[in-house]
Amino acid sequence: MKNAALQLNKVNPADIILEAAVNRFSEYGYNKTTMAEIAKDAGMSAANIYRYYKNKEEIAAACAKDCMCERLDILKSVIRDRNLTAAEKLEKYVLGTLHASQKMLSENKKIDEVVMEITKNRSDLVHNKINNENALITEIIAYGNQTGEFDVDDVIDTAAAIHSMLVLFDVPMFTHLFTKEEFEKKALSAVKLLITGLKKR
Repeated sequence: MKNAALQLNKVNPADIILEAAVNRFSEYGYNKTTMAEIAKDAGMSAANIYRYYKNKEEIAAACAKDCMCERLDILKSVIRDRNLTAAEKLEKYVLGTLHASQKMLSENKKIDEVVMEITKNRSDLVHNKINNENALITEIIAYGNQTGEFDVDDVIDTAAAIHSMLVLFDVPMFTHLFTKEEFEKKALSAVKLLITGLKKR
């Protein structure tokens, strides 16, 4: 009990700020949220919040980083299942990407504003996300080559091309366009076409 109490007292204020920001962004959107409101929701003074984050953009970037790391961990666990073939790994990757985007939108109806802010002002985070996801697709293709399932000469270039083709399933704002069932059907059709192109002839 004593250790649990000590742990509670060691909660990082920066994490409390991020949680308050995510809740506020989700309900009111990025543009209508102020630092003072985040501070109030976090239970601290406006002056204190600046000890941890210099502005709202920095808070949004930290929220995005956390979200990207969580998503990447999910995708890693999916594709590193040793019982899957390379084709199955690719299918799981695409569906995992789609489901992550749908989950983000269901949990935060105003996610588009944060995405736009990060894309516009923190392109380094976007490039890092792309590089990490390219690396996972590269891993899948290399595994397929190793098992004889795929026959790809330029694995890195092919992985980058595939990543570009999957944008429809990757960006939360696109999830408004179709129902979940329609999106899954499109995702599976895309995977089928990709696997046909990657397979050893």
